[in-house]
Amino acid sequence: MQIIDTHTHLYLKQFNEDIDEVIKRAINNGVDKFIFPAIDSSYSKQMHDLQSKYSKNIYLMSGLHPVSVKENYKDELGLVVKSLTNHNYVAIGEIGIDLYWDKTFLKQQQDAFEFQIRLAISNDLPIVIHCREGFDEIFEILDAEKCEKLRGVFHCFTGTLDQARRAINLGFKLGIGGVVTFKNGGIDKFINQISINNIVLETDSPYLSPVPFRGKRNESSYIKYVLSKLSELYGISENELAKLTTENSKNIFRI
Repeated sequence: MQIIDTHTHLYLKQFNEDIDEVIKRAINNGVDKFIFPAIDSSYSKQMHDLQSKYSKNIYLMSGLHPVSVKENYKDELGLVVKSLTNHNYVAIGEIGIDLYWDKTFLKQQQDAFEFQIRLAISNDLPIVIHCREGFDEIFEILDAEKCEKLRGVFHCFTGTLDQARRAINLGFKLGIGGVVTFKNGGIDKFINQISINNIVLETDSPYLSPVPFRGKRNESSYIKYVLSKLSELYGISENELAKLTTENSKNIFRI
């Protein structure tokens, strides 16, 4: 069984003490590829250091996370542009709108999102969208920027069935992680109405641990609990589901 964790932050400080063991556990559980989303330039060294150590397993995105959009966001975007000239990134992400923590920089978040979408299109890269309480704002921008090259993943999808279908119609896959195992997560009620061709697996480690580890540090090996839940919901074997979602991931990220 081969599984790709399409969204994991293994470079964060939560893994400083045992990162090699974490990666080994994941590989022993069939997760042999890890895609790291960017946050901002302060994390670049950690991302690249790990990728250098595990060059056959780790792939990187470049981008500015919406929560990191502050007064200096244009400087950060300049660094994203520069980064594309000296490294082979597989996506622009994670980017989008987050109105959960703070709405102060909504205009700047919208500007950064639009800019990075256009950057991805011009470089023929997928985008990975972070959406928290911002579906309306995100769809408004995606509708305006829609074109053949616009594609990617709605990371940690937690929307409705209608929002899922709208995302898919715009050329996006749904990133499904630990939330699908939550009692009140919501998406388990309709996810089997979405074709598996539109699903990729992720953990968002160290966040959003699946049941039975909810509330504890997440790691890439726990993707097996997401796989198990989806297998139950779709009524197909874990091996078949892993095969199909891995193929989806390879097609989106071209790895």
